[in-house]
Amino acid sequence: MSIFKENPFGHILFLKKWIIRILAIITHQRYKRFNKLEIEGSEILRNLPDANVLFVSNHQTYFADVVAMFHVFNASLKGRDDSIRNLLGYIWQPKLNMYYIAAKETMKKSLFTKIMAYAGSVSVERTWRSEGKDVNRKVKFSDISSIGIALEDGWVITFPQGTTTPWKPLRKGTAHIIKKYKPVVVPVVIDGFRRSFDKKGLRIKKKGILQSMVIKEPLDINYEDESFDSIIEKLEYAIEQHPSFLKVISEADIAAYEEENQQRRYNVKN
Repeated sequence: MSIFKENPFGHILFLKKWIIRILAIITHQRYKRFNKLEIEGSEILRNLPDANVLFVSNHQTYFADVVAMFHVFNASLKGRDDSIRNLLGYIWQPKLNMYYIAAKETMKKSLFTKIMAYAGSVSVERTWRSEGKDVNRKVKFSDISSIGIALEDGWVITFPQGTTTPWKPLRKGTAHIIKKYKPVVVPVVIDGFRRSFDKKGLRIKKKGILQSMVIKEPLDINYEDESFDSIIEKLEYAIEQHPSFLKVISEADIAAYEEENQQRRYNVKN
């Protein structure tokens, strides 16, 4: 590989590789030592095509979720069965055509977020919220095209609720992307990250928490005839964010969510 070879977004792959390696080394103990990450379904990842795969997941922190997925996906592709043991072995040659969808305003906030963006962000403008305020603006076709480019090149991770608040409705834009680009859609369900980390996913809030990541079989979707609403409902059930799941949420989840709300109200007040 040429040292100056670029991906479709103009990112130098050699530089991206080293960013992923360094971030992985820095964050590995957050999932193996301070807290434990329990994984299910790693064998599913090894049976997926190299490109046009869309991972759809619930969302609990800004960054800890997607960083964990980079660990798990790379470890699984290197033959680890539901484990992220032997860090250097699986991260030395990471999958470089892996991306995640993130809010453009978030990825421009600091040097750290810009580094994270270089590691694989497809940055898009949110149509419903900007700078902490509710807005109502049209979807940018260039953002949709960027997601299509990422899918054509490899794997894309998306959090269709667009927020770390649980049980919020999924954005219909995800269904539009699925019908337009016809990717293999793989649901991922995560848990424990909200209790382990602060909202940004940078600071360890509590140790000894069991985190989990379940990779499910690809969804059966009729790209031509299935309605947008039907696809959204299918996704809600698959990532366990359908309103019916409210009946079985744990007391720990409720407590973590209330703690997050209290901290948010404190930040606004001060």
